[in-house]
Amino acid sequence: MLFKNKNLLLLHFIVFIWGWSPILGKLISVQALQLVWFRMLITVAAVTIYLIYKKQDIRISPQDFLKLTGIGAIIAFHWFCFYHAIKISNVSVTLVAFSTGTLFTSLIEPIFFKRKIIRYELVFGMVIIAAIAMIFRVETRYTMGIVLGMAAAFTSSLFTVFNSLLVRRIPSSVICIYELGGGFMLLSVCLLFMGNFDQEFFTVSISDWIWLTIFSVLGTAYPFIASVNLLKKISPYTVTLTVNLETVYGITFAYFIWKNEEVMTSGFYLGTFIILCTIFGNGLLKQYLRKSQAELLK
Repeated sequence: MLFKNKNLLLLHFIVFIWGWSPILGKLISVQALQLVWFRMLITVAAVTIYLIYKKQDIRISPQDFLKLTGIGAIIAFHWFCFYHAIKISNVSVTLVAFSTGTLFTSLIEPIFFKRKIIRYELVFGMVIIAAIAMIFRVETRYTMGIVLGMAAAFTSSLFTVFNSLLVRRIPSSVICIYELGGGFMLLSVCLLFMGNFDQEFFTVSISDWIWLTIFSVLGTAYPFIASVNLLKKISPYTVTLTVNLETVYGITFAYFIWKNEEVMTSGFYLGTFIILCTIFGNGLLKQYLRKSQAELLK
């Protein structure tokens, strides 16, 4: 029990760090594609130094290389959706839309873990969809931000489930270097063919370099390796459920930093309240059912 509590405590610490992720994403002035590309570049460099220091063997099979590279592409797309949503809407809207990840995980996890879909998870999912629809109606100016935030949630659920399967036989740091390295290479190829690699793309202010470095090393490399490693001990659903605290942290931080820019309508906050209550109510119900089942087996 103590070991499990330590894992959950570490997960909450990681989520607290991630709570600053949208704040840094807004503070960094470069566009979303630039932000993702530089973030991946610096993170890969930091993880490479770590692997050399640890003398980690990074040899994997060609099949695993292709899998990890594919997941890396999903991560790159996930980050683009998330930070582009922040750029075109705001932190609050993006994080509320991102909290739909619990719904997506409840649908995706049973497919790959070969278990039945739990009915009450679908009910909770329908409540979340209704709350999102409510926010759509009252925040029409942020429609694209909500859509991109939900796309970020879906892709986050995908790579969380995939990593929970791979981490059983591949070290988390090795997963990190191949996923982010593969994602970085694929993104670079896309940007090259799109003609984005011009002088303006590589023009980054000193303040942006500072934030990007902090973001990549402290806010990406460490939490990424640690969170993937936790998937050995904690289910993808529990991880996704806990990650929703990022919404609470991020909205709170954003409000105190930007205030007027982050003030939303009453309908938005009502929808947010319904989503968060549903998510954490789901978690409490799961905990209660597990305890009840354990007592019956005694």
